[in-house]
Amino acid sequence: MGYLNNSVVTVDAILTDKGRELLAKNDGSFRITQFALSDDEIDYTLYNPNNPSGSAYYGQAIENMPLLEAFPLVTQEMKYVLTTLPRGTSKMPVLDLGYAAITLKQGASLAITPQTLNYLGGTSTYESSGYTATISDVRTLSSFNGVGVDTPDALALNSSVTIGTNVSKTVVGTTINMTATTVNTLFGSNTILQATLTVVGRDSGARVTIPVTITKTSA
Repeated sequence: MGYLNNSVVTVDAILTDKGRELLAKNDGSFRITQFALSDDEIDYTLYNPNNPSGSAYYGQAIENMPLLEAFPLVTQEMKYVLTTLPRGTSKMPVLDLGYAAITLKQGASLAITPQTLNYLGGTSTYESSGYTATISDVRTLSSFNGVGVDTPDALALNSSVTIGTNVSKTVVGTTINMTATTVNTLFGSNTILQATLTVVGRDSGARVTIPVTITKTSA
């Protein structure tokens, strides 16, 4: 969803690729239960407290920025989600996956348990709603699932399968499990497959994206 005009409230709303996928299944898995707001198009470095016209114009450059129209590619939107944090929060929460990059041999498995740093005053690294994890190309993995969150919407998302040309997959959990593919034909003449993993805290809105590399080990 995006605002088409910053002077008149005109909203353009479309389904993401994942939303279209769930709607096409026609099995009741397409249910809008939550929403989030983001400010992907805003460059806050343009805020200018030295504007000679005074404080009313400090944010003028930001207010005059063009606004993005809605587009369906879920991996390229909602990167900077607006979130409500406890009053007095002095540091933004950040995610720590324990890995700056992931490299797996064919058939190898890995469990990732994200931690949220600077969260709830630094007294907790655990988000009760868990995390969403999106692999950009699920074909690189033979299994990809989340565990630890048993709400109906999380279970429905975890059990969904990709259809058509959509190769990304999103799961929810406090722990994310992945196993590298053993299918050689995906490699072609290459010795590696590459994808990205994006993890987002469902309570904090903190997010991180890291590269995933699968190495070919069998002829």
